[in-house]
Amino acid sequence: MTSQLTLAQMANEVLMTADGHEKTTLSRRYAAAWRQARNEARDEVGHSSDCAIKIGTAQPPLHPARPQKPELLNPRDVPKRKPGSEAGRIALLHAVAHIELNAVDLHWDIIARFSHVPLPIGFFDDWVKAADEESKHFKLMCDCLEALGSHYGALPAHAGMWRAAEDTAEDLMGRLAVVPMVLEARGLDVTPGMINVFRNAKNTQAVEALEVIYAEEVSHVAYGSKWFYFLCGRDNLDPKVVFHQLVRKYFRGALKPPFNEEKRADAGIPPDFYWPLTEDIKPIAGV
Repeated sequence: MTSQLTLAQMANEVLMTADGHEKTTLSRRYAAAWRQARNEARDEVGHSSDCAIKIGTAQPPLHPARPQKPELLNPRDVPKRKPGSEAGRIALLHAVAHIELNAVDLHWDIIARFSHVPLPIGFFDDWVKAADEESKHFKLMCDCLEALGSHYGALPAHAGMWRAAEDTAEDLMGRLAVVPMVLEARGLDVTPGMINVFRNAKNTQAVEALEVIYAEEVSHVAYGSKWFYFLCGRDNLDPKVVFHQLVRKYFRGALKPPFNEEKRADAGIPPDFYWPLTEDIKPIAGV
C-alpha cells in the first residue's frame, strides 16, 4: 500500500517504471498521497504534526527505466524540426513530451537521491508538486499528439537529457543550478515561440496545453532558485559566484540568448546570473 512506502521509496518506484503513461499515472497517484498526508498532518489552526508518509532514504538507479520507444539518438542525429508543416509540428510536440517525461524523472530523482540531506520538508513538497505537474504536462502533450494521429514513441528523441542528472548525482547544489536554473529556464525562453507556431496553425488544443506548461514551469524554475539560495545561505556562500562555478563545471557549452528576462526574474534568476555564461564554457577535464 502507498501508506507503507516512504516518499523516497515512492520516488524510486516512479523512476523504475518504464512505460511513460504508467510512470506518469503512478507519479500523480503518489503526489496525491503525499499531498493528502501533508494536509492531514496540519490541524485546523495550521499547526503541523508528523506526516504519515516519512521521507526515508533510497538508492535510486543512475538511469530511470525507459520504454523501448522512442529510439534515443545523439542530439546531433535527431532530425531537425520544420514547424511550418504538420509533420514538423508533430515532431515539436513529440520533443516536448520527451522533455516532460524526463522532467518527471528528474524531479522524483532529486527527492530520492538527496533524501539523506537535512532539508526542510518544504523542499520535498515543492518537488513532489513539480513532478505531479510535469506528469500532467506529459499527458497533455500525448493528447495533442494523438489528436494529430501520432503518439509518444513514434519518433526518435534526444538521448542527452539525462546527462545533467548523471553529472550531478552527488552534488545537490550542482543539480539545482544546472537542471531547473539552466535547462528548465531555457524552456521559459523558447515556449512562447512554440505557442505562436501552434496559434498560427490554429491548433487550439496545443496552444492551451503549452500555455499551461509555460505558466507552471515558472514555478519549477523558482523552486530551483529558492532551494539553491537556501543552501548558499546555510553555508554563507555567494549564490552568483557559486552558480557560475557550478554551471561552468557541469554544463556543456554556453548559454544562448535570447532570454526571457521577465519570466526568469519571476523565477528568481537575475540577468547577472546568466549573461556572463553566454561566453564559451569549457568543461573541466574528467567531468
